[in-house]
Amino acid sequence: MFDNALFLFQIAVIVGSSWLFATMFRRFGQPRVVGEMAAGIALGPTLLGWIAPAAYSALFPPASLGFLNALSQSGLVMFVFLVGVRVDFEELRAQSRVALITSIVSVTVPLLMGLALAFYLYPVYGHGKESHFALFLGTAMCATAFPVLARILLERKLLGTPLGSVAIMCAGVADVTAWILLAVVVALVKNDSSARPWWLTILILVAYGLAMLLVRKILDEWATRFDEKSLPLNAILVFSVLALVSGAVGEIVGVHALVGAFVAGLVTPRKFRSQLIDKLETVTILLLMPLFFALTGVRTNLIFTNGAGSYLDFALIMLVAVGGKWGGTMVGAKASGMGWSDACQLGLMMNTRGLVELIVLNVGLDTGILSPPLFSMMVCMALATTAMTMPLMDWVERRRSRPAALVSPRLSPG
Repeated sequence: MFDNALFLFQIAVIVGSSWLFATMFRRFGQPRVVGEMAAGIALGPTLLGWIAPAAYSALFPPASLGFLNALSQSGLVMFVFLVGVRVDFEELRAQSRVALITSIVSVTVPLLMGLALAFYLYPVYGHGKESHFALFLGTAMCATAFPVLARILLERKLLGTPLGSVAIMCAGVADVTAWILLAVVVALVKNDSSARPWWLTILILVAYGLAMLLVRKILDEWATRFDEKSLPLNAILVFSVLALVSGAVGEIVGVHALVGAFVAGLVTPRKFRSQLIDKLETVTILLLMPLFFALTGVRTNLIFTNGAGSYLDFALIMLVAVGGKWGGTMVGAKASGMGWSDACQLGLMMNTRGLVELIVLNVGLDTGILSPPLFSMMVCMALATTAMTMPLMDWVERRRSRPAALVSPRLSPG
């Protein structure tokens, strides 16, 4: 039975805790999302459930989580829609050889390292087919949190600089690749469970893609009626409905609601990007997304129960995550002509996983690909790799003997 008082109290506790942790973590030079992620884990069995199990059970009884999940899913759909809206096709086309090569390497290396790690972890933590598990883990390793990265670039005044442009390009490619791979994995898993013929799945996906291309043409024509600097409220509602409907269709066709929302963002006219972000992001980030963090925390127990072997496996996950993303990006950037200092900072920024990683991991848990213990390890990895970004970037800055400029391959000093 729905308990309205408990539901409202849960929202108040979650939003208040998220604000408190975000404020506290910002004092240590961390982006807001790190504090919000930590708040979600603190409200789960790792901290609250350990310190005050009775209070934890009273605040988050299992029967109440479905209502919170439903509300958080609407926030997730709108957030991922805005991620799609942020993708700048012109910038993707305009980037130099440095950005293109670095983007490819920053996705390929962690993807391959994740595939290799999966075959080691599968006997203990794997669910379902080994190939599906391996592809999912590779996808999780190559993800980068585009919104968190954009916030870091803004705080460090790097937006619009050559390094910032390359970072945005690489993060955009990583995000698009991750969503495409996630759609493939979810489609494969759901195809197994529903016994839908593979050719029918492909046919449905092609029809869905063509339909969204048609929607894009209609929206582009409709958008000519409006001024990009003063988008009417009714138009914002149209795009919000588009995100929700596309998410629902994505769930129906078997690629997950979040992939459908992302596609809706991609087909939205770019001229309305700033207006949609300004109008929709505040409520989404401050009110709805903390619910997702809290539910992720409830699902996460960082007190691993499989003994010392679990902590060794977690150390290996961290090694692969950091080595693949930071190391792969750094080597690719240096090979493209970037100086070592900038290449190192770019690798650190690409190692920021944050919210995008948590979304991918929750999809893996919901579809049965990830076991709860491995889910907890991967959530801890996402938090750690995001939290290490700003301090390590400061450390690299302090070690610079001279200002290191981003140069083109022709002018690179080698």
